[in-house]
Amino acid sequence: MLMIVWVVFSGFLDSFHLSLGLISCGIVTWLSSGLLFDDRSIPIRRRAIQTLRFASYMLWLTWQIVLSNIAVLKLAFAPRSALQPQIVRYRTPLKTDFEKFLLANSITLTPGTVTIKILDDIFYIHAIDDGAAAGLNGEMDRRIAHIFATSHS
Repeated sequence: MLMIVWVVFSGFLDSFHLSLGLISCGIVTWLSSGLLFDDRSIPIRRRAIQTLRFASYMLWLTWQIVLSNIAVLKLAFAPRSALQPQIVRYRTPLKTDFEKFLLANSITLTPGTVTIKILDDIFYIHAIDDGAAAGLNGEMDRRIAHIFATSHS
């Protein structure tokens, strides 16, 4: 995937640039391989399943971002009294730091919510209104947990 991005952004298809891209992508992959797959003992089949689940999650998250954008747009044109900003205290069942990192970034990418602080399994989130706060219903947690689940279900 990195190589595809390299080719698209560089715009060069000669052997020098393709070789340089291959070397660069190899170094980046080697340096960052521990970020997504911390456990090196996981078989390649399991990693492939996690990758597919992650791609599915990203599609779902993109749709949630679109829906949240529409909700925030409606708020922008609503009377000022429609805004009800609040800090929500949210407990996550996610265990690993990477899962929590993914959740925090997913929340922040979704318009109307911003993760402002994380203490162990407690997230403090600024929500622009009750609708945004209601969106913190555990669905993201379940989907993220499913990506890294140990069973093959």
